Amino acid sequence: MKVFFSSLILSAFISLTHAQTDQPVLGFQAPAFELKSLEGRAISLVGLKGKYVVLHFAATWCPFCNAEAPNLEQLSKDYRDKNVEVLLIDVKEEKTTVQNLLSKFNFSFPVLLDSEGSVSAKYAPEGILPDLARDEVPIAANLIIDKEGKIRFYSLLNTANFDAKLNALKEKLNQLLASEK
Repeated sequence: MKVFFSSLILSAFISLTHAQTDQPVLGFQAPAFELKSLEGRAISLVGLKGKYVVLHFAATWCPFCNAEAPNLEQLSKDYRDKNVEVLLIDVKEEKTTVQNLLSKFNFSFPVLLDSEGSVSAKYAPEGILPDLARDEVPIAANLIIDKEGKIRFYSLLNTANFDAKLNALKEKLNQLLASEK
């Protein structure tokens, strides 16, 4: 079942010929959420107001998410002193599954559990990948939420131009940080 589900998602992503270029959610208020971290700590988006927040939606079976993982850790380290919080939101997996795989990455930032997929579904743009369940659409997506809680960057998986090193995200984050000076 898991292999079939993974194959279905992967084939849906591969059939996607371009990333979300218009980014219709840009400038809109990010949906509020509160999730538990792997350590059991409740973390809310509202509690991070005043910081830039980088969100990455992931699943342990997602090869794109795993390819980005070391770069997310480096991003977290590089921007920690610049008022940037990195969060990984794992979608619809058991805590032990997430702990087992992600322990190899040794993240210094919070990994949150969206066990029902309700937060992920809120971040799925309308009309994008309509054949997938709404909570599956943002898997492997990266977002930047500004200090006021507005979405300033949203990148869905683009298999043609996969950016494992998060170059486009870092470029946008640097622009946002530079505009404050």
